[in-house]
Amino acid sequence: MGRGGQRVSEFGYLGRIPDFTRDVALSYVKRGYHLLCRHAITLFLLPVAGTILLELGNMAKTGELKEMWDMAAKTNLQFNMITFIGCCILLTIVALTYLFARSKPVYLIDYHCYKPPDRLKMPHQTFLELSKNCGAFTEKSMEFQTKIIERSGLGDETYLPDAVHTVPPAISMKAARDEAEMVLFECVKEALARSGLKPRQVDILIVNCSLFNPTPSLSAMIVNHFKMKSSIVSYNLSGMGCSAGVISISLAKELLQVYPNSRALVVSTENITQNWYFGNSKAMLIPNCLFRVGGAALVLTNRRSDRRRAKYELSHVVRTHMGASDASYTCVYQQEDDDGTTGVYLSKDLMAIAGHALKANITTLAPLVLPVSEQLLFFMNLIARKVFKRKIKAYIPDFKLAFEHVCIHTGGRGVVEEIEKQLSMTPTLMQPSKDTLYRYGNTSSSSIWYVLANIETKIGVKRGDRVWQIAFGSGFKCNSAIWRALRHVDTPHSVWT
Repeated sequence: MGRGGQRVSEFGYLGRIPDFTRDVALSYVKRGYHLLCRHAITLFLLPVAGTILLELGNMAKTGELKEMWDMAAKTNLQFNMITFIGCCILLTIVALTYLFARSKPVYLIDYHCYKPPDRLKMPHQTFLELSKNCGAFTEKSMEFQTKIIERSGLGDETYLPDAVHTVPPAISMKAARDEAEMVLFECVKEALARSGLKPRQVDILIVNCSLFNPTPSLSAMIVNHFKMKSSIVSYNLSGMGCSAGVISISLAKELLQVYPNSRALVVSTENITQNWYFGNSKAMLIPNCLFRVGGAALVLTNRRSDRRRAKYELSHVVRTHMGASDASYTCVYQQEDDDGTTGVYLSKDLMAIAGHALKANITTLAPLVLPVSEQLLFFMNLIARKVFKRKIKAYIPDFKLAFEHVCIHTGGRGVVEEIEKQLSMTPTLMQPSKDTLYRYGNTSSSSIWYVLANIETKIGVKRGDRVWQIAFGSGFKCNSAIWRALRHVDTPHSVWT
C-alpha cells in the first residue's frame, strides 16, 4: 500500500501521472485549432463554390444570365457584373486546387499480430527461477522483481525468447537475429496474405524496432527474405521507443501523399534477446518484468480501388515530442549502470513526464475529434481561467463522446489504470487494453494492434466507428492515431482465438 492507503502499482517506484485538471498550456490548444482550420477549409470552400457554379449554370440555361447582362448594360453595371463572375470563377479554382492538393486518403487494408509458440511462454514462477539461477541478481534485486511481476498486470502466458529460457541465458547476435526473423517473417507473411498481396506488390516498407539495429537492417532482412522488388522505398526506424508504431504510420501517411497508387507495409516490433538486463539497478530492472515478445505488420494504401476491401481510413495522426526538456529526454535512457552493465534506465519522474506529454497530445487532438458541445465547454472554461483569471479546475472533455473504441499502449497496469482514471474512461473501453497487458505483456510499439485485434475478435467494430490508438515512447513522445471503420469488422485474430 502507498501513502494514504493507495495501492502501489508496478510504477509505484516511478510515481503517478499528474492530475489533468491542472493548468493546460494554451499553445497546445492553438495547435489543435490550427489543424482543425486546415481540415475545415474544404468543408467551407467546396460547397460554396459548387453552389455558385450550379446557380450560374442554371441561370445561363434559362436565359436569366443574359437578361442580367443586358440590364447591367443599360445601367452601366457591366463592370460590376464581370467582377462578380470573375470572383466566382476564382473561388471555384481555389476550391478545386485545394481539393486536388490536399492530403490523399490513407486506408488500412488489414494487419496481423504475432503469436509466439507455446514453448516460449513464461509463467511468473519460471521467470523468477530463471532470474535467480542465472546468478546475476542479488537477493534485494530478486525481491524487487518479485514485487514488480506480481503487480504488473501480466498473466502467466506471456512470452520471452529462446535465449532467455536457457541457463545461463544464451545472449548473442545470432540469437537476436533468430528472434527478429521468427517474429518479422510471420507477421509480414500473414499480413500480406490477409491483404491479398504478393511481396512484389509492396511499394513502401517501414520497420521500427527501438533497441536491435543490426547491419544489414531489419528492413533489408525482410526485403531479402521475401524477394521484394528493387525499387521498393524502405526505412528502418530505431531508438524511438514504444510510440514508434504510430510514428511509422505517420511516415507511411506522408510517403503515400508523395507516391501515387502505392501500398505501404509497416512492421512494428521490439527485440528482447540482446536487451535483457543482468544488473542490480532498480531503475533498470523494471523492463525485464514488463517487456515481452511481440510484433505486428499492417498494409496501408492510397489506391481508391483498395478502399472497398479496406477496414479503416486514417483520419488523424497527432504527434507530441517533449524532447526539448532535459528531464523528458533522459527519463527513458539506455546506458551502463555503475558496474558497466547495459540496460534501459527509467527515471522516477517518468509518470509525471508521461502525464505532461499525454495532456499536451490530447489537448491538441481535442478540436479535431470532439463534438461541438464539448469544445464549447472546454473553450468557455479556458477563457474563464486565462482571460478572467477565475480559479477553477480545467475542464477535461469527455473523450468517450469522440471514440467508440480506445487502444491504450500496454506499458503496465499503472499506466492503463491512470489513463482510465484521468480521462474518466469506462471499464468497457479499457478492458481490451487490460486483456492485452495480461495476455501478452508490454510488446512495445505493436501493443496497440494487439488491443485492436482483441476488439475486432471479441466485440466487433461497426461501420463508422472511430478508433483511438495512443502510445508513449522514449524521447519523450506521446502519439495518437485515429481510424474510422469503413465497414463492419468482426475479424477473428489468431492471437485471441
